[in-house]
Amino acid sequence: MSDPVTVAFVDDHPLLLDGIGALFSRRGYRVVGKGSSADAARSIATAFAPSLIFVDLSMPGDPFGAISEIATQGRTKVIVYTADSSVDVALRALDFGASAFVVKDSISNELFDAVEAVLRGEVFISRAHAGRILTGLKNRATRENAERGAKLSDREKQVVELLLKARSNKEIALTLSISEKTVKHHMYSLMSKLHARNRVEVALAAQHQLHMT
Repeated sequence: MSDPVTVAFVDDHPLLLDGIGALFSRRGYRVVGKGSSADAARSIATAFAPSLIFVDLSMPGDPFGAISEIATQGRTKVIVYTADSSVDVALRALDFGASAFVVKDSISNELFDAVEAVLRGEVFISRAHAGRILTGLKNRATRENAERGAKLSDREKQVVELLLKARSNKEIALTLSISEKTVKHHMYSLMSKLHARNRVEVALAAQHQLHMT
């Protein structure tokens, strides 16, 4: 039997911390840390390296800086769980390395949907707000691509087409008969060419680019 997924929570509301921790424990996850500030998020990520850390954005300190540091370490995925549903805040969280953006007015099951998506290597955005946020990403990608006109290889176009169908790296590798390592190489190349920060931006920016060619 596989080990339980480790999780940590950082929020400056004690009741929410206790409640969400208990909720995840009942679902079989192992809670390894709780905190109430950006500094606590950094410390928990460094000391325990949980698979996932849920971070609020209204806590004391620099939450965006903490997200960036944790994401850069590469050991822990960051899920932003916040009451702020503004597009600018969501885009900034994703830019700094968050793998998911979940708004606190979402139903609890959406938290677990976010967990499953992130563990698959995907980006998750609360469904009620995804339209506005994705539109913001698309508008920005369109503006940036209008200035660049990056040229994609045939293989990169194939990867993008599958990415637009929400295929995982493993599924892309199987479809194109290449290794997952090669898929990751193409993904890094696409992120560099399109100046994208994550898979969502790659898909949106490349979609616009394909329509331009």
